[in-house]
Amino acid sequence: MKIKKIFLFLILYSSIFTANTAEVNKILVKIDNELITSYDVKNKIITALLLAKKEINQKNINDLKRKSLEDLIQNRLKKIELKKYNLAKDSARINSYLNSISSNNITDLESLFKKNNADFRIFVEDIDLEFKWRLLIYNMYSKKIEIDQDNLNKQVSRIMQNQNSSVKYNLSEIEILSNNDDLDSEKIFLVKNEIKNSSFEDAVVKFSISPSANNMGLLGWVNSESMSNEILRALNKLKIGQISNPIKKQNKIVFLKLNDKKMSNYDNTNVDELKAELIEQKKNELFILYSSSLLSKLRNTKFIEYYK
Repeated sequence: MKIKKIFLFLILYSSIFTANTAEVNKILVKIDNELITSYDVKNKIITALLLAKKEINQKNINDLKRKSLEDLIQNRLKKIELKKYNLAKDSARINSYLNSISSNNITDLESLFKKNNADFRIFVEDIDLEFKWRLLIYNMYSKKIEIDQDNLNKQVSRIMQNQNSSVKYNLSEIEILSNNDDLDSEKIFLVKNEIKNSSFEDAVVKFSISPSANNMGLLGWVNSESMSNEILRALNKLKIGQISNPIKKQNKIVFLKLNDKKMSNYDNTNVDELKAELIEQKKNELFILYSSSLLSKLRNTKFIEYYK
């Protein structure tokens, strides 16, 4: 059954957008009663290219077929799970996010979507879905995501005492799934090839499964005290603008780009700022961990049917 599904999956990838634009909208994937159509995939691709400010041409469309379909499968799995809960739409937060990505001009952003035949309504629905999913993860794993205040205070004290050696790194990432088999080498090759022949940002759009992909892979400033020794060793080999070798991280493979770095500069007047940064970093790490775990569980319990 698994071989058959993989075979259909490969056929599916090759069939998306091979016909002309007048092609009838086709069902590609069904999960429970949720459908993914050729229109959904095309709309997802155009939306990704618009947000990344990339040219909408056939090459870029072809490059994003696989990732867009995978993103939509995750989207539908989240939607199915969220139906069990009555989570309210946070319109204020959605508008705040739209303002942040449109330089406070949502009308122009909506016009850009319309001009390029992308569905702005679906884009807003997806934002709503992601906010609800984040809330669900926090609610389900609240005890595990709680920050240990004693450990937090110790970390703050350590940073304050070692400011001469404590560094903040501004990072971007590409995160891909690891199969722990020969496919890993192929995936790594494809990512490296995209970075070499195009750019790190293009590789983010095409391959990264991390939530940071919605922001071109940008993680922002991360304190060295919150990083593993393996990641620190990798970063300390880089100059500004360089990209790390692939780093294995649980069931993921990560590429890190060093955008900037600076010495930590905290004193007694901005300890609260430091605490807020550390809490946000830790919460994001845990959210990604538990979100991936729940999605894997859903994927294993749902029948995903692929259509030719």
